[in-house]
Amino acid sequence: MVFAHNYRMRITVVENEAGAGPGLFAEWLAEAGVDCEVVRPHRGEPVPDRAEDGLIVLGGSAAAWEDERCPWLPATRALIRDSVETGVPTLGICLGAQLMTLACGGVVERGEHGLEVGVKEVVPLPAAEEDRLFSGLGPVPAVQYHGDAMTRLPEGAVPLATGDPYPNQAYRLGERAWAVQFHPEASVEIFTEWTRDSADNLTALGHSVEELNAGAKEAEEGLIGAWRTVAERFAAVVTNG
Repeated sequence: MVFAHNYRMRITVVENEAGAGPGLFAEWLAEAGVDCEVVRPHRGEPVPDRAEDGLIVLGGSAAAWEDERCPWLPATRALIRDSVETGVPTLGICLGAQLMTLACGGVVERGEHGLEVGVKEVVPLPAAEEDRLFSGLGPVPAVQYHGDAMTRLPEGAVPLATGDPYPNQAYRLGERAWAVQFHPEASVEIFTEWTRDSADNLTALGHSVEELNAGAKEAEEGLIGAWRTVAERFAAVVTNG
């Protein structure tokens, strides 16, 4: 017999691309008593109709509207919308944030400033001070890797963080759903793999892979300090409601 006090909460994690997994978040959430059940639709695994005790939707190189390229995106948007509406703790990361934005009535477009890549400062907005995930963070470093932008947030969204050149970096929808444009889950090693795999494209766009990787390494302590805190707070939302 399994007693209730032995039950560990489980978060459904939708992985949209190989190499863009839950990263550090899986470790931090597990330490906080919450397990990740990773669904990989890019390998043919079906997106569930309902999330477990929480939902995280990860990043990927596709655009949030590229349903022909990634046929599981409509089901993922439906899962996000259902989770937001029913109060399931939800976190959308990069593409996941953009999918939440579209699913809940906002707008996502190609970014007018082009690719944002590297470690950039994210600045909390006034509403962040009362937020369950973002309160007390202050300006913090964040790993960026996106070319699309959330240009209009869903109705009722509470903006939580901004940045340059893309202002919509984080928002909350309702009391238990968050979207972040950046990658709080990405370790320096993961970011280095991303830059290695796309080195030719980055170089063609005028970026120095060496400088990007060095910047991530330099910011590592700040990245871990900020985003471990957010992961632990998200775990608390999952476990405590």
